[in-house]
Amino acid sequence: MTASPVLIYTTPTCPDCHALKRWLAEQSVEYEERDLTDPKIADEAKARTGVRVAPISIVSDAVFYGTFQVQKPGLMKALGLTQERQDG
Repeated sequence: MTASPVLIYTTPTCPDCHALKRWLAEQSVEYEERDLTDPKIADEAKARTGVRVAPISIVSDAVFYGTFQVQKPGLMKALGLTQERQDG
């Protein structure tokens, strides 16, 4: 169970964004998604995080960006996940 709201900034064609969303779903983590192809959303992301790259993940006050594999360890810690859930 996660008490922290998760916000992700993505783009439709970003492979790491798709991997991030798939992984969050596998971990049963609910998230809000915002599309960086919208200039207003991109400006919001830049103002909030200092970057305008995809994907960006925000858990409470923690900001993660870079490839999904780079973000994953920090996300696991921020979400309180000690072990990944595996489907199937």
